[in-house]
Amino acid sequence: MSVETYQKAKEIIMNEEEIADFVGGRTDELISLAEEKLGLKFTGLYLDYLKTFGAGNFGAQEIYGIIDADFENSSVPDAIWYTLTERKEIRLPDNLLVIYDTGSDELFCLDFNQSDDNGEPKVVSLVPGVDIESQTYEIIANDFGDFLLDLVKQEV
Repeated sequence: MSVETYQKAKEIIMNEEEIADFVGGRTDELISLAEEKLGLKFTGLYLDYLKTFGAGNFGAQEIYGIIDADFENSSVPDAIWYTLTERKEIRLPDNLLVIYDTGSDELFCLDFNQSDDNGEPKVVSLVPGVDIESQTYEIIANDFGDFLLDLVKQEV
């Protein structure tokens, strides 16, 4: 069950303050602005991440989220800015939200067209430089909880 893996990841982040560097929980108002801008609706675990941590780093892992309302002039770890930029530059499909850059030619995205019974989007990989039509969108994790726990475990 994904909620448990997410809670476990959350617990680890909160217990390891010295390597956790997050902007802090974002307001419902700011989250709504971001959703409007992207035409996506954040749900469940990722929504909780935005409300709890916002965006930031855990050790060497940078997990994208929301920083502030200036989505046009931002930088990583701003998922909204990154996603809008990729939509312009590589025609990133509208159902994807970029949440992580592996640093080795792969971006991980939440795929809002592929979600489980609880409405949790799968985490898929995108390879910039490969035509959008030729992407395989390999599933990296069943949901944001599993993804986050994997990342967090690499740092502790």
